[in-house]
Amino acid sequence: MTAPTASRATRPELLLNPRDYASAARARLDRPVWDYIAGGSGDEVTLREDRAAYDRYRLRPRALVDVSRCDTATTLLGRPVAFPVGIAPMAYHQLVHPDGETATVRAAGTVGALTIASTFSSVSLEKIAGAAAGPLWLQLYVMRHREVTASLVRRAEAAGYQALVVTVDTPRMARRERDLRNGFRLPPHIRPANLDEDHDPGLYQGSSGSSTLAAHAARHHDAAFTWDDLAWLRSLTDLPLVLKGVLTAEDARRAAGLGVAGLIVSTHGGRQLDGVVPALEALPEVVAAAGDRCDVLVDGGVRRGTDVLKALALGARAVLVGRPVLWGLAVDGEAGATQVLSALREELEEAMALTGRPRLDAIAPDLLHRSAHLSPHRTDDDRELA
Repeated sequence: MTAPTASRATRPELLLNPRDYASAARARLDRPVWDYIAGGSGDEVTLREDRAAYDRYRLRPRALVDVSRCDTATTLLGRPVAFPVGIAPMAYHQLVHPDGETATVRAAGTVGALTIASTFSSVSLEKIAGAAAGPLWLQLYVMRHREVTASLVRRAEAAGYQALVVTVDTPRMARRERDLRNGFRLPPHIRPANLDEDHDPGLYQGSSGSSTLAAHAARHHDAAFTWDDLAWLRSLTDLPLVLKGVLTAEDARRAAGLGVAGLIVSTHGGRQLDGVVPALEALPEVVAAAGDRCDVLVDGGVRRGTDVLKALALGARAVLVGRPVLWGLAVDGEAGATQVLSALREELEEAMALTGRPRLDAIAPDLLHRSAHLSPHRTDDDRELA
């Protein structure tokens, strides 16, 4: 990682929104790390469309409503949260800041947000739990060696995690061409802290044209894991299961029928199959199919409080943010991540007030008008910061 630059653009008081933090983070991070965070798969069509989908909706405000107080509190899996924004699971936060996931989870606790910790965190799940002051779920990749997954489940339960999030869109890792060009590999001081130290030394031995993370996934992810195997996972724990990466009504109905507690509508941040329907556009059919049997969340492309409002209007119980939190963490550690989350909360409250929707249960599809055109025109830099 390169040394921070002391410029006007990176002064904390002038960083007002995720885009500001993105520009400041890009100036601070080595190019391979920036590309690993910012990039997607293939031609990055889905990466861009996840963001653009929000721009296709316009808001229909109602006037003369008492908005002297706007209440953002809700529940997720029956547990209270202060506002309907959480942190999506992301690997290796120490790539951008030495405090890594402990700083991230402390930031979430400051604003009362959910954190979903990754299997591939750079801080152990126990240390993350020890720093948490808010709701905490653990994301799981199911490994070929099932005992590795079973051990993670037992540790999560013992550490006080409240749900398990099973990623279902990654039986294999898609081609992420930025990482291939950079020969992306982990630096020697960062490791998958939830796995054995000698789990895979190949994570640190990269070369141009290859990605050690993709090779690791090919060796260890269980591509044979199916619906039938959810029963095995259920046998390990009483923690509720959430499936991440559901994009169709068919899968939503099947999951709900099997008693899954939650669904996350997600394209993996545009990092898996390129060209799939954007998460926001898939959201309504998943919500309709799940009915009241599952809490439905959505991630991908959320950058403003108005984006949160739009997702809630389309039926999401909450949204998850990923890259913006890492941008804040890269710039100013825990304080930066806290500021990014606080800005989203303040913008959501503002959007609720200015649309005449002071409570979350007042946010409904009639708040939205869908436009066929994108406006304003997006530049290359806009797409880079998508």
